[in-house]
Formats: sequence, structure tokens, C-alpha cells
Amino acid sequence: MVNQEERSHETSPTHADFWFDPACPWAWITSRWMLEVQQVRDVTVDWHVMSLGVLNEGRELPEQYVDLMARTWGPVRVVTAARLAHGQGIVLPLYSAMGQRIHNGGEQDFEKATSEALAEVGLPAELIAAAASTDYDVAVRESHCTGMDPVGMDVGTPVIHVDGAVGEKVAFFGPVVTPTPRGEAAGRLWDGTLLVASTPGFYEIKRSRGVPPTFD
Repeated sequence: MVNQEERSHETSPTHADFWFDPACPWAWITSRWMLEVQQVRDVTVDWHVMSLGVLNEGRELPEQYVDLMARTWGPVRVVTAARLAHGQGIVLPLYSAMGQRIHNGGEQDFEKATSEALAEVGLPAELIAAAASTDYDVAVRESHCTGMDPVGMDVGTPVIHVDGAVGEKVAFFGPVVTPTPRGEAAGRLWDGTLLVASTPGFYEIKRSRGVPPTFD
């Protein structure tokens, strides 16, 4: 017999699309949460790049942030080149290999982290050349706009789109959370996020972040 708690979690399969910039620590934590959600809810996920460099074009930024935005182009371009050459299924493994190095490992040399990630997932080392090439920038911008246009450019990464009622998509920024919720806690956050995101006229719940991102 199914108890009431189990019955409350019985939902139809959900498809989500997740947009990330490999350099963003908050997107990294949310992506690990999304993987946890898949263990406790019936959700499939496709992974896509957005670009902090594109998002911040034309904005007044501190000097050190301008340098960071320039450096973020490399990993995004490489993920895009890998997707175009090897298919959508390579995006998550490559992102995970990058993120483990950049965030959990603290590697701020993005080219080094990306090269090592390519090797880990068995991709050609030559793909690192995409980091310094503009050949993939049109595809980067297309992916970025597909993810960001429904939520607006005044937010950042991560952005998630999910199937809504009557075939409609629900798009939202976040959730921004630290540390990564695990197990059923991850499932409950997913349930609540979908609830508020699918409420007509709902836009925002927010409070100041008082702690840095925590990686585990």
C-alpha cells in the first residue's frame, strides 16, 4: 500500500532544461542539486550553456570582474564545440569534469581545468583550441538567448526551464542554494520550486546571501 507521503510525490515525468556557465559557483551547486533531484523525482534533464560574458556585455564592471568575464568565454566555447562535434550527451560529463576542477578543486586556470576535463571524458585534446576561437560564438549566443530570453537579462545562472501545464514551459532563475541539498531534501526543494515557479504572476522570493558557496 502506498502511504500518503509517497502518494504526494507521485507525479508524471518532467523534462527540464538547465543553463549554466562553467565558471559560476552557484550554478555548479545547483547543477549538483539537480542531479540529486533526478535520484528522487522522475525528471530528465538536458544541459545547455549560457555565457556570463554575453550577459555582462556593455555593463560597468569592476576591473577584476572584466578580466573574469573575458576568461569565462573559454570553457563555454569548448563545451559548445564538444556538443557540436560529439552530441548533446557529452555536455553534462564535460561540465562535471570542469566543475570538479574549477569549483571543488579551486583551479582558476580555466584552460588547464578544461584541458584536463577533456582528457577525463575522452574527448580530443585539440578541442581546447576552441577556447581562444570565435568560431563557436554564434552557437554560444544562440544557446544563451534560448535560455535567458524567457527569464530576462537581469538575472544570472543557473536558469531552468520545465514542462508546465498544457505544454507550456515555465522558466526561472535559480534556485541559489548552498550547500547542495541531498536526497529527499533535494526533492522537496524541487517540488517547492516548481510550485512557486508555476504560479501565475509569481516573480521572486529573495534574501541576502550571507555565506559563500560551499562545495562538497
